[in-house]
Amino acid sequence: MSGPAGASDAPEPPRPATRPEGASVWRRIRLARRDLFSAQPARLYRAWMAEQRTPFYRSYVVNQPELVRLILQDRPADFPKSEIIGATLRQMLGRSVFVTNGPEWEAQRRIIDPAFAGGRLARVLPAMQAAGDRALARLDAQAGAALEVEAETARLAADIIFRTLFSVPIEDRAAAAVFQAFRAYQRAQPLMVWADLLRLPAWVPRRRSRRQARAATEIRSLIGAMVTQRAAEIEAGTAPDDLATRIMVTPDPETGRRFDTQEMADQVAIFFLAGHETSASALAWGLYLLATAPQVQARARAEVDAVLGDRAPEMADLRRLEQVTAVFRETLRLYPPVPMMVRETVQPEHWRDRDIPRGSLAILSAFHLHRHERLWDRPHAFDPDRWLADRPASAQTDAYMPFSKGPRICPGAGFAMIEGVMMLALVLRRFEIEAVGPPPRPVAHLTLRAADGIHLRFRPRGGSAAV
Repeated sequence: MSGPAGASDAPEPPRPATRPEGASVWRRIRLARRDLFSAQPARLYRAWMAEQRTPFYRSYVVNQPELVRLILQDRPADFPKSEIIGATLRQMLGRSVFVTNGPEWEAQRRIIDPAFAGGRLARVLPAMQAAGDRALARLDAQAGAALEVEAETARLAADIIFRTLFSVPIEDRAAAAVFQAFRAYQRAQPLMVWADLLRLPAWVPRRRSRRQARAATEIRSLIGAMVTQRAAEIEAGTAPDDLATRIMVTPDPETGRRFDTQEMADQVAIFFLAGHETSASALAWGLYLLATAPQVQARARAEVDAVLGDRAPEMADLRRLEQVTAVFRETLRLYPPVPMMVRETVQPEHWRDRDIPRGSLAILSAFHLHRHERLWDRPHAFDPDRWLADRPASAQTDAYMPFSKGPRICPGAGFAMIEGVMMLALVLRRFEIEAVGPPPRPVAHLTLRAADGIHLRFRPRGGSAAV
């Protein structure tokens, strides 16, 4: 099947490094601490399942769509989130919805989900537009220069989170302090903690850097102060109608409980981690892919001009931006911000003629599933047209899970799609995008980023459409 005009002739965008076949267990563990991709073999692009045994646990990378559906959708309670990954973040995230399981997680979702439901998301568009305008002004000021775009999208994504969650821009003193503390936390955050990886008892000390501990403490203190202030505003009847207010005033429909300030601070921490890190990654890779496919960029820009003109986007406009939406969907396919998810078996399983012991790790690799050579046409090519209505057979929706699937699908999935399409449209309307320097190298930690950044140049468009 041929790709769209422009995409079929473009080189395949970069893929991450893989480990050599036959690498020892200890080498795999060392590679995994540096970058999850480095510890994975190239055959995962074709394998339905791959087993890895260590002295401490068994793990299974699961790529077969039927098994992915079993884990995420058919029997999700039998495959809770693994403590190995969550333990590295508990100091900052507390008991947030990201790390909990069972009834505790269910109660949290009953409170959180209504804020992100259906038509309520239309209320966030003005805040997103304001953040986008500030980002465009920063790009205007640096027009023509080579920029490391992940730094720009990180600031934009953080600004969107603060404006939609707490109705304050990133220039607000508290918001700016959280952003800076979070950047320090990221630089000090290990991918995994050895004591958790080796499943040592809880009383064994977990070594974490002082820098990481200080940053986590500062973030928690700053977020706690913002939540406490918002609780007082709700009590006084002066709170703005934003996501924080909607979540804090929503009772659990089964118990009537609301989040207290500590519980809400836990949720805000994961909203910032998930909404900031993942959106920054997706936007940066989306802009890079547009820069490397000029014909795709031109078609998407023409659609933006036709649909939006010089107006601020409305929800109905975003639904009409089919080309831009296809670009963002394809970005999430090639570079899913959360490249791997880890679940744990609570009972023995039997998969593909293998006995899977209780306590095994089931690794769902969105990155490999999205590029699986037995499921996708031209799996490593940037082909946004595969998502258009006239090519339904080319998009393997059963093998597509950038926001997970089933009951544990990200509550902010709709928010993220609106944000991605809207920001790409705003940039396309104002600038032509060019790639600069060598291709970026994808690496996987908690999110998928570029090892040495993504370097682009933004040139202002000529003509009346560039507003």
